[in-house]
Amino acid sequence: MRVVVTCLAVVLASFARPAFAQDPPPPIPWFAVDLHATVPQFPSDDPLLALSRGMTVAELPGSGLGVQVGVHMYPLRLRAVTFGVGGELAIGRARQTPETAATTATAMATTTTKTPLRPTDERLTSLSPQLSLNFGNGSGWSYLSVGLGTSTWSIEPEGLTDYPPNSDRVKTLNFGGGGRWFIKPHLAFSFDVRFYAINPGAVDLYPATPRTRLLIIGAGISLK
Repeated sequence: MRVVVTCLAVVLASFARPAFAQDPPPPIPWFAVDLHATVPQFPSDDPLLALSRGMTVAELPGSGLGVQVGVHMYPLRLRAVTFGVGGELAIGRARQTPETAATTATAMATTTTKTPLRPTDERLTSLSPQLSLNFGNGSGWSYLSVGLGTSTWSIEPEGLTDYPPNSDRVKTLNFGGGGRWFIKPHLAFSFDVRFYAINPGAVDLYPATPRTRLLIIGAGISLK
């Protein structure tokens, strides 16, 4: 956690400088669109999460791949800070296909039972509005942002279908930051590092999905 925050602070500071020389530098534009490929860090060692889907910890997939799309507007500037509003859609997926005959051991009293591991498919879809603080100018700027929306978190081991916790929409707070570096007048390289604090699920008669915080790291392009 400390390493991620330190690296983010260093990179944000570097993005605050103009990406290329202009006199005077242009202001942050009225809007920007982000298109990122992402690496969601799904939990892989949470027994409560596994229990909520009738799984073992060894069946949790862990890290995956995804996409992140953001649309932002910048209506207000106050001294060195430009305030932004917008929205973000994040989609992530991870899949684990165990080797043939792979098993996990379950200890019960004086005996140990071996259970075959099942293939598992994990998906996250999160949608939220966002507020941001932006630092820099139209050639390159960094930002810190926060959003509050909802997520659907589906974890399906083979044979588990139509399971209500997988379609439960839960409140999700996301917070993080990133930067945009314009290598052409309307095209930038951009990145985003974001934490998603997901509220516990609450579906009657089913084990609750636990409160979870996961990290998603994205990089791609921005347009203005």
